[in-house]
Amino acid sequence: MSQSFDEISAQLRRRHRKSARLKWISMGALGLAGLFLVLFFADMLSKGLPAFQQAQIQVEVDYNEDAQRMGRAALDPDVSRLVSRTFERLIPGQMRDNPELLGTTETRWVLADSQVDQYLKGKRHKLSESQQATVDALVEQGRAELKFNSTFFTTGDSKMPEASGILSAAVGTVLTMLVTLAIAFPIGVMTAVYLEEFAPDNRLTQIIEININNLAAIPSILFGLLGLAIFINFFGVPRSSPLVGGMTLALMTLPVIIIATRTALRSVPDSIRHAAFGVGCSQWQVVRDHVLPLAMPGIMTGSIIGLAQAMGETAPLIIVGMVAFIPDVSASFSEAATVLPAQVFTWAGEPDKAFVEKTAGGILVLLAILIFLNATAVILRKKFERRW
Repeated sequence: MSQSFDEISAQLRRRHRKSARLKWISMGALGLAGLFLVLFFADMLSKGLPAFQQAQIQVEVDYNEDAQRMGRAALDPDVSRLVSRTFERLIPGQMRDNPELLGTTETRWVLADSQVDQYLKGKRHKLSESQQATVDALVEQGRAELKFNSTFFTTGDSKMPEASGILSAAVGTVLTMLVTLAIAFPIGVMTAVYLEEFAPDNRLTQIIEININNLAAIPSILFGLLGLAIFINFFGVPRSSPLVGGMTLALMTLPVIIIATRTALRSVPDSIRHAAFGVGCSQWQVVRDHVLPLAMPGIMTGSIIGLAQAMGETAPLIIVGMVAFIPDVSASFSEAATVLPAQVFTWAGEPDKAFVEKTAGGILVLLAILIFLNATAVILRKKFERRW
């Protein structure tokens, strides 16, 4: 039974309305996701940017005999309670290392206490009225102000928020990523080359491929449990070290690199292989001299994205103990260390409100690194990508 023109027109109008509704729903979802992203970055910036400034006070340090035992004795009593204890603790050691300081005085800028820092930033603080008056007087005299917080980038963790920094976590992150790259990249690439270019298509390789795809989707904390059971409990790798952290993250990154490498190898046309075979190349020569160089941009892109994903992981590193209090920079792969995500996690659990901006500042640094790595991957893909 044929339909009339009016019935067909009505059906078309309904289809167009449904298409329009779907379009607006999709645009609304995209706008909502964009709004959440803007709110997230705005919140992180509002909380994290103050971490890059730190209150400092200009004080007169009197290296007297009492200061050899108690650093606070070298400072004016009205100002000493406003100065960070980290500076006071350094004075006796400085006098022991430099005996000529005894009997001298010097004027210098030093870190202020975290409560002074919060007061100057207009946040909640615990300063008394007399201390507030003292700080206001110092500000009027030009002896107290907010300066760039170089301490945040040049020191390790500390129980005092004004002295906390990300240096030890940054070095630990670099060491951990070096171990991850040294293990995951060659093994992942070689595994992908074998599966894609040499392995026969049988039940064993099919099972291996299924397991690789499944490993790429399981929760990261399970890799932490695997690292704890195998690397620490069985092989005795030092706990909390970049070595065990890198090996654990390498397990998690391997499936990502394998899948990305196989995709890059598949993108190379078979005509390249046939041409190489036609001039007498062996299969290994075809792969080494022709296929791999052409697939390398895609392999590098996938590897960078995999490493960026590993750098942002916290759960597996918590399991292997990389949330330790690390005030000093790790000098080797076997010493205790922490990483940026774990450092942020540690600061987030501190009761002192001054650690809130440290947490947000650490997140901003981590986000900047991740965005840089992902942007590098995109640039490499665009620059070296070939369309066949």
